[in-house]
Order: sequence, then structure tokens, then C-alpha cells
Amino acid sequence: MPRPLCRRYHRDILKGVATYWLEFFSAVADLDVVYVPIGQGSGICSCCAVRNGLNLKTKVVGVVAEGAPACALSFEVGHKVAAPVTTLLGDGMACRVPEDASLEVVLGNVERVVQVSEEEMRRAMKAYFTDTHNVVEGAGAAGLAAALKDRHALEGKCVGLVATGANVDHEMFARVLLN
Repeated sequence: MPRPLCRRYHRDILKGVATYWLEFFSAVADLDVVYVPIGQGSGICSCCAVRNGLNLKTKVVGVVAEGAPACALSFEVGHKVAAPVTTLLGDGMACRVPEDASLEVVLGNVERVVQVSEEEMRRAMKAYFTDTHNVVEGAGAAGLAAALKDRHALEGKCVGLVATGANVDHEMFARVLLN
């Protein structure tokens, strides 16, 4: 049974998360696009705030799990939509109803929202581990999963990904690596 973890969207969390986006955008010049997982919106809203504050042209693409599509569905219609949550690997993105404040930022600043499957997240988690020897949870690997899905459109572009979180159960991670 999935454990939906709707973390609260809060101004203090945004400030903290914005520090890593400031480091990220300061370290990598001229990014064409960044892929950002969306749960309650702290990560993507902080990304947009820093990008805007630095007056960058980087496109922001949101990423959600197919099993937690509320933000993608809301983005498509331009207003809040509730949706059931069935994702296991993307539990860090397991949101049934987007927060009003974060959805407003997403609607005004995000290029599009991509949905990734459990299998796509699993492959991205495995790639992070085998290629970089880092453990990345499903939600943290979702950006890579989306970029791999879009790989043909990204040829010749500078793409940014943030591998957030190693909060994955060791038995679940073992199953990811075995498949």
C-alpha cells in the first residue's frame, strides 16, 4: 500500500530549498532546461523563484508520478484538480490535491509537466546507482526519468537535474537493482 506523503508547502521550507537552487544555478551557466519533481511544490517553486531572481532563461519542466497526477492534471486545465495516489516509488511526489499557492507558481512559471511511470523511475534510480554510485529515491530520480523520456528533444541542450533524497527502503531498493 502506498504511503502518500503530502508534505506541507511553507514559506520557510521554500527559503531553505531556494539555497540549493541558488548554488545550482550559480554553478552551471546557461542551462536550457531543468527537470524538477513536484510533490507539494517547495522544490519547483523555489527553483522558479531563484531562476526568476537571477533573470535566467532556463525552462522549468515539472515532473510527477503517473500514480500521483494531480499537479499534471491541474496544469493541463489551469486550476486545482484532485486525483488518487497509487505510486510506490514516487512517494515523495504523492500529492492528492495541489496547494493553491504552489499551483499558482507552477501555472505562471513552468513550461510543462511530465508524468513518469513506476518503471521509468525504477530505471532512473538504477542508473543513478550504477553510473554514479548514489542512492536516489524514486521522487529524486523522477527528473532523470523525465529527461530520458524527452531525450530526443534534448539533443544539444544543457539539461539540469537535481537528484534529491535517498529516502528509499532498503528492500525496495534491492528490488529496484535486481530488475
